[in-house]
Amino acid sequence: MGLFDKIRGEFIDIIEWTDSSNDTMVYRFERHGNEIKMGAKLTVRESQVAVFVNEGQIADVFQPGMYTLQTQNIPIMSTLQGWKHGFNSPFKAEIYFVNTRRFTDLKWGTKNPVMMRDKDFGVVRLRAFGTYEVRVKDPVVFLKEIVGTDDKFQTDEVTEQLRNVLVSKFTTMIGSANIPVLDLAGNYDQLGKLLTDKIGPDFATEYGLSLTKILVENISLPPEVESALDKRTSMGVVGDLGRYAQFQAADAIPAAAANPGGTMGAAMGIGMGAAMGHQMAGVFGQPAAAPAAAPPPPVPGGKAFFVAVNGQQQGPFDLGALTQRAQQGQLTRETLVWAQGMANWVAAGQVSELSQLFAAAPPPLPPS
Repeated sequence: MGLFDKIRGEFIDIIEWTDSSNDTMVYRFERHGNEIKMGAKLTVRESQVAVFVNEGQIADVFQPGMYTLQTQNIPIMSTLQGWKHGFNSPFKAEIYFVNTRRFTDLKWGTKNPVMMRDKDFGVVRLRAFGTYEVRVKDPVVFLKEIVGTDDKFQTDEVTEQLRNVLVSKFTTMIGSANIPVLDLAGNYDQLGKLLTDKIGPDFATEYGLSLTKILVENISLPPEVESALDKRTSMGVVGDLGRYAQFQAADAIPAAAANPGGTMGAAMGIGMGAAMGHQMAGVFGQPAAAPAAAPPPPVPGGKAFFVAVNGQQQGPFDLGALTQRAQQGQLTRETLVWAQGMANWVAAGQVSELSQLFAAAPPPLPPS
């Protein structure tokens, strides 16, 4: 400091601090030569305390209010050095203003994934992040253990250490909580409260800080696991894959109709989609819709007939098979048959290709 600062220090007897920042935790009041005049006015505002330090030793702590620095107000200081000057001359001391308000929106998060066992997915890796709030609870411990002689101590000088402690405790707690990964989102509030209760005493005794709140904002799985979960969720939304394939095929028909030149390609695409849906339904254990029955082609070398037996359609049978059925009495003149090209089912005896079968067949046995 220059001469002007020294002269000004002889006249200024108001000691106070107003903070315009959001992250200053401790501020050391500057006076030339650390000389504080007897009778000086000390103003300590709400959310502040003033700590007097004499020759490296904490002498007094002043709570919010206005004080006139006399011997009766600082008995410890009187013992330390007031006797040297008869309590009238200026005494030398350092004054630290400690901000006791809440410091909010401090970030925490896992640098590396946390390994844990899950009953649904086995061994998984989790990442977590959130925010927390602290305030100075014991200014003496905070000055001794953290601040030291720093003239302007800010949050970023301690938050890294606090984050490390918080993440270490979180890792231990999440590993022993036995909460399924898929249920963690419903327990964020509970996890935050458990962390606050578990870490709070350590912050208080070791750093002089009060841990007022911890918020767990997100716990996430690795991207590849989340991608697999997304696919699994998509399958659940789609539901019946066969019906989904039919829907896609039906949705493609208007596009095919609007593009006559691509009719063949569209038809092939619809067929492939239906076939794929049928196969995938079988893979996932879901019954696939059976394809629509179509009349079978004629048997090479002859005409094939369907036969009505007890109201059920059987066949097709060629002439050789029908001959055996006629000989065994399973095919009579009254049996209804149908073949490609016939308009309706008719009696076998009325079909020219089959009438010769009954001429060679033996007559029915007489009743006994």
